[in-house]
Amino acid sequence: MPQVSENDFSRLSAYILNAGDIVFSRVGSVDINALITPFQSTWLFSGRVLRVRPQNKNSSQFLHTLLETEDVKNDIRTRAVGQTMPSINTEILKTTPLRLPESTLEQEQLGKYFLNLDTLITLHQRKCDKLIQFKAAMLKKMFPQNGADKPELRFKGFTDAWEQRKLGELMEITSVKRIHQSDWTDSGVRFLRARDIVAVSKNEEVSEPLFISQEKYDEYSALSGKVKIGDLLVTGVGTIGVPMLINNEEPLYFKDGNIIWFKNEDRIDGEFFYHSFNGSFIQNFIKESAGIGTVGTYTIESGKKTPILLPTQKDEQQKIGTFFSQLDTLITLHQRKCDKYKSIKAGLIRKFFP
Repeated sequence: MPQVSENDFSRLSAYILNAGDIVFSRVGSVDINALITPFQSTWLFSGRVLRVRPQNKNSSQFLHTLLETEDVKNDIRTRAVGQTMPSINTEILKTTPLRLPESTLEQEQLGKYFLNLDTLITLHQRKCDKLIQFKAAMLKKMFPQNGADKPELRFKGFTDAWEQRKLGELMEITSVKRIHQSDWTDSGVRFLRARDIVAVSKNEEVSEPLFISQEKYDEYSALSGKVKIGDLLVTGVGTIGVPMLINNEEPLYFKDGNIIWFKNEDRIDGEFFYHSFNGSFIQNFIKESAGIGTVGTYTIESGKKTPILLPTQKDEQQKIGTFFSQLDTLITLHQRKCDKYKSIKAGLIRKFFP
């Protein structure tokens, strides 16, 4: 068995991370730091990482939070070298000016306060991530895979084989009459673009929302029709194949060519339809039909050819749809709590640190 000499161990220890150490990336996002927790200690780090080891370990959390303030981050970014790929070195960190309380007790108390916030953020983020992983696994188990006509996991009482259909055989797939940019307004009836649907799918706030007047909506919807509960709107450009389920009667209009309208007319349970669209069976078809070009598109014609696997009984569709919608609600709940605590932390950092 090879022996490790005292000199080898000494050299190795220079690259060991202990609990309370703070690390920075030398290159790239140089203003972002991470605190090593007791669960992460004894990690080794490479030459692409800079280690900061506070003299007072009890003040590590305080220093970590102080280094997250905008003034300190801006100072590090400003003094980083390189434009396309900024980098920092030990000298930049050593000479970074900091304003901190003289009392180590105050430092420790502030550190504990923000540690509690970080713990709450981490807790909800982990729950959110676990639920996302669980949902992905259940999508594979509760929908038929690899040419099978039955899923691996089913609700009690359902045993019939599923059928495969093309969506164009089940419903009308279309778009709407074009609205010109000159008709966009700052208020009125909601007007959706593909990027708005993508933002909604990520539980993000829509930036610069658009609207059209009630008069223009009445005029154009008289020609194109109105979306109904259970219909699906799907992105056809940009990030393609992202579905949005219509679940209320609030009027809305959307950008033709960018969004495909599946007029469900209750032929498929709406929630089941939505979650089927997020499953690998339909998403793989969309990727294949979009082609290998630089900008893939999902068209009305592709929408008509899109295959879907359906339980023969509507009750099974409803149970599956409800199950995944409840999972989405839990995911959104924990993500919102995580975002809420992040917002609280950012606000308190501004108040506690000059």
